[in-house]
Amino acid sequence: MTTTGTRPPGGDTAATEALAGRLFDTVLAALDAQAVYLGDRLGYYRALADAGALTSVELADRTGTAERYVREWLEQQAVTGILTAADDPDRPDDPTARRFALPPGHAEPLTDVLSTAHLVPLVRFVVAAGRSVDALAEAHRTGGGVSWAQHGADVREAQAAANRPLFLGPLGRSYLPSIPEVDAALRRGGRVADVGCGFGWSSIGIALAYPQATVDGFDVDEPSVQAARRNADEAGVADRVRFTVADAATVSAAGGYDVVTAFECVHDLPDPVSVLAAMLRLARPEGTVLVVDERVAERFTAPGDDVERLMYGYSLACCLADGLSGHPSVATGTVMRPSTLRRYAREAGFADVEVLDVDDEVFRFYRLVPG
Repeated sequence: MTTTGTRPPGGDTAATEALAGRLFDTVLAALDAQAVYLGDRLGYYRALADAGALTSVELADRTGTAERYVREWLEQQAVTGILTAADDPDRPDDPTARRFALPPGHAEPLTDVLSTAHLVPLVRFVVAAGRSVDALAEAHRTGGGVSWAQHGADVREAQAAANRPLFLGPLGRSYLPSIPEVDAALRRGGRVADVGCGFGWSSIGIALAYPQATVDGFDVDEPSVQAARRNADEAGVADRVRFTVADAATVSAAGGYDVVTAFECVHDLPDPVSVLAAMLRLARPEGTVLVVDERVAERFTAPGDDVERLMYGYSLACCLADGLSGHPSVATGTVMRPSTLRRYAREAGFADVEVLDVDDEVFRFYRLVPG
């Protein structure tokens, strides 16, 4: 038995101190995440980006919030290095006269919702998903699940916002054009079935990039489909993009689509084989079935790189428990390796899975080869 202040015999002091330091850094990062969440949700960053340097009184007035809370938030953000601070030379001892500003380059990650550098949605996801920790702990004990619906709107919206820059940017601008058969089909006005469309940004991105194409998006989550319809209308593509609340495995439109896609959703499915089999039925004989999922390592290796750490974190916070909320479930989790997708695809009736040469740090593009 050890006593307070002593180390176990044979302990590695350097390793202990290194891990203790890492855990302390984790605490700092978690506290920063909470503060960034508040800055985004309450409109602080947007107000600073629009107005420039502001005092706590001015920011509170612009955002309809309480000055004392605003002052504490501003000071924390300056201390942690996200904002700059400058005292009023005429009132150097008055904290309400101090002015705070976003440094050059900080506005884009914090406020530009279409920038691939906009990582606030990831922060929002982490903070929002943390609210479900009690349900997740219970799921660990029982083997049950926690669905997207149980996580609530904040998690749903954060995930959609995280993918929005890619789907409205590189997807249609460079990724799909680099796949010859997909690019050709969409340019000539092809039909697309977008499975697991969520808030619809992938469907909308395709429609914006290919003005002749039509897209049918399918998702089981009704609030997501409602949001997708609003987004399509605001983007001006509602005449070519339709969204339906439906389990893709039950959609009956055999052989009707030139391109069938599933963006970052196969790993969430309790029964991915049935959905992949449906995607095979939905595609024309000469059509393309495209799955885009996480670019995880080919094999388990520990320790892993940052992408592997991110995906395991997502899996623990949300995706594995969501998959286990359906019954029966194969319990894939976020870390779906290429060999796993290949096995699912073959069970669904495909001959093979081809990894496409699309260069993205986070996502891997697969073409499923019909049998």
